[in-house]
Amino acid sequence: MEYLKSKNFFSNFTGFLVLVILLGCTIIMNPVLAQEREELKDDNITFAVESELRIDDGVQSHLIDVKTHEGVVALSGSVNNILSKDRAGRIAETVKGVRAVVNNIEVSPVYRSDEQIKNDIQKALLNDPATESYEIDIEVDNGTVILTGTVESWAEKELAAEVAKGVKGIKELENEINIEYTEERTDFELTNEIKRSLESSIWIDDALVEVETENGEVKLSGTVGSASEKSKVYSAAWIVGVKSVNDDNLKVKWWARDNMRRESKYKDKSDEEIKEAVKDAFLWDPRVISFKPDIYVEDGVVTLKGTMESLAAKKAAEKDAENTIGVVRVRNFINVRPAEMLSDKDITQKVENVLITNPVVDRYELNVTTINGKVYLYGRVNSEFEKSKAEEVASNIKSVVEVDNNIKVDDEWEPKSDKEIKEDVENELYWSFAVDEDDVDVTVDHGIVTLTGGVETKWEEQAAIKNAFDGGAKQVVNSLDVTFNFGWPHKGETYNWPEYRPHSYWPYNP
Repeated sequence: MEYLKSKNFFSNFTGFLVLVILLGCTIIMNPVLAQEREELKDDNITFAVESELRIDDGVQSHLIDVKTHEGVVALSGSVNNILSKDRAGRIAETVKGVRAVVNNIEVSPVYRSDEQIKNDIQKALLNDPATESYEIDIEVDNGTVILTGTVESWAEKELAAEVAKGVKGIKELENEINIEYTEERTDFELTNEIKRSLESSIWIDDALVEVETENGEVKLSGTVGSASEKSKVYSAAWIVGVKSVNDDNLKVKWWARDNMRRESKYKDKSDEEIKEAVKDAFLWDPRVISFKPDIYVEDGVVTLKGTMESLAAKKAAEKDAENTIGVVRVRNFINVRPAEMLSDKDITQKVENVLITNPVVDRYELNVTTINGKVYLYGRVNSEFEKSKAEEVASNIKSVVEVDNNIKVDDEWEPKSDKEIKEDVENELYWSFAVDEDDVDVTVDHGIVTLTGGVETKWEEQAAIKNAFDGGAKQVVNSLDVTFNFGWPHKGETYNWPEYRPHSYWPYNP
């Protein structure tokens, strides 16, 4: 009898042990189950958001306050331009654990009359090659801008607001532009095209996202890994023909990563698949859609040829291609041939005006020279971000064929001990929505950070390098192995501060 009891006990214990082992293996094999039980503390999220805002050159963070409640971040305080407010919100969305951002930052710009603001917005819309044809009405009331009128897509509506926000003096912008489509599309078409859009984006893990469309109204549900990713899913759903997008049931869980789906998503794409995805991306971009550049793909390398009427469209096409799954690199041989070629003197005047009225670079004395449609920029600014912004606004002017940016940056690397840099870089990696910090090892020697270990994609690789610079690296040596690298030859490269810091590919850059 005792033997039977012992045997039963042993059998029960063995069964229990096997169950524990199986559960343990399940958790190990499925990191989602393990990570789901970890709760990120609000105080730690607040600290991480504050740190990211302080690091970024495009945000005046000294008067911004951050509070977090159950993963929802509330931003308050003040900045002096609306672009800085928007950027602060986008940066907060990229921090791991942030479920949503409530942006209550007030904008206290330099005083300008409503008439000045209105006139400059009108000029900005007319000078931009994409928005010049839009039927937009502008009202300004004590610094609050109200845009009305009609465009043919949500992307055009957003672009009009983006161009308007490039004028200093704006406290707030209300975008009440209507969208009128030239043709009706079936729900089936819309759903399939949205899914293709989600699948082809490098910034979206669409594995756990569901799309339903009824009478042109889109409902998004499921799970994404960050508030930033949720915003990008929302934007991607606004294809031509969509009447509304509801993402209330799209939840943010920082641990949400479907590795099996990612493997399928990031596996090598055929050149034909890549070409079709790039072609789709062009159809969703209001700067590019009216042109039809030639697309050639060989072993994942995209070559763009043809003619466009603006430098902004050429740059947008390149960025669209870079953000497409499977693309190794982009060679941009598009020719810029404006429909109307202004004189060099007129181009110089327009670029000078847009630099003076832009809230990011308006305080700097920048010099502009134009020779045969090519703009040369000179002067000094405080950051690489401001240098790249000056080039961006100049590129958006009609008749500008090319920009040669010779602006100098008065910025110096701030020395820290190797121990401090290592701690700060590891902290950046931990809070990054794009990188699994457990897979990346950090060593520091005299300010030079070496990254080893492995990441899944080239975009996570670039995010890790950015994290290293944000943590205080003077130089970064990239020794990361990339699982899905599409032949990307980055391993072994060295990056220097501060040239690498702007990261124009980064998701919170428009």
